[in-house]
Amino acid sequence: MESPGRGVPYLFSIDLEDIRLMFPGGTRFRPRVPATTERYLEYLRRHSARATFFVVGDVARAHPWLIRQIVAAGHEVACHTDTHLHLDRQRPEAFRDDLRRNLDALAAAGAEEVRGFRAPAFSLVERTAWAYDVLAELGFRYSSSVLPAAHRLYGWPGFGAAPRMCGPVLELPLTLLPSGPLRVPFGGGIYFRVLPWPWVARAFRHFQRRGEPVLGYLHPFDVDDEQERFMHPAIGGSRLYDALMRHNRGGVLRRLDRVREMGFRFVPYREYVDELTPRGATAA
Repeated sequence: MESPGRGVPYLFSIDLEDIRLMFPGGTRFRPRVPATTERYLEYLRRHSARATFFVVGDVARAHPWLIRQIVAAGHEVACHTDTHLHLDRQRPEAFRDDLRRNLDALAAAGAEEVRGFRAPAFSLVERTAWAYDVLAELGFRYSSSVLPAAHRLYGWPGFGAAPRMCGPVLELPLTLLPSGPLRVPFGGGIYFRVLPWPWVARAFRHFQRRGEPVLGYLHPFDVDDEQERFMHPAIGGSRLYDALMRHNRGGVLRRLDRVREMGFRFVPYREYVDELTPRGATAA
């Protein structure tokens, strides 16, 4: 643990994926990943901060120069599978091949020694825990793929809030709101954008007082207020979710500023894993 106050880690990450590739005909819309990634890189450069980019293989093949730029800036590149296929739609053999294709694409783009993994849509749950054996086989050191609460898509309520060794792989579960019935990962994605700021700030301060890190994640679309209008394929055509998917995209970087102003330091996941003592994780 960090001492409470300034310097508590905010494990900041970007899930570098292109949602146009997730539904038929999506490529008729303008590519937005390079421009939005540049916004993140400029923000991080301006504040001398570093992050982890969990990259989908499709993105690495389409924009290898972008991956080289991320690496050159000193950020960590990690694996977000090859085509963003959820784990419950794969079997271990197919998952192994998927990871190898991702690693090949990342290496071709200049990112080697990839040791981190994030499952698409946090689809690493109890019934897909076989994934840890495959990750270990391919040399992954850590995963951040578990949402430790019930959720409409994927969740593993029994996993617990603390980092845990799953075989030789350290799982870093998402940080949830510390109280109340709404058990959501306030530090990332739609929740970071949509939840009232006082709720988000109160949660950050809770973990800051305890000296515990907050895990965060964002996507290219989370800062894209110029995206053409189309529905994210994972929301089932819901107009409410569509509105939430677009809400406050223009305010994300300002919210990140507020996190910095509270005294959190932006830390890549791998760096935190390197710093973590054995007492920081419990055996599975």
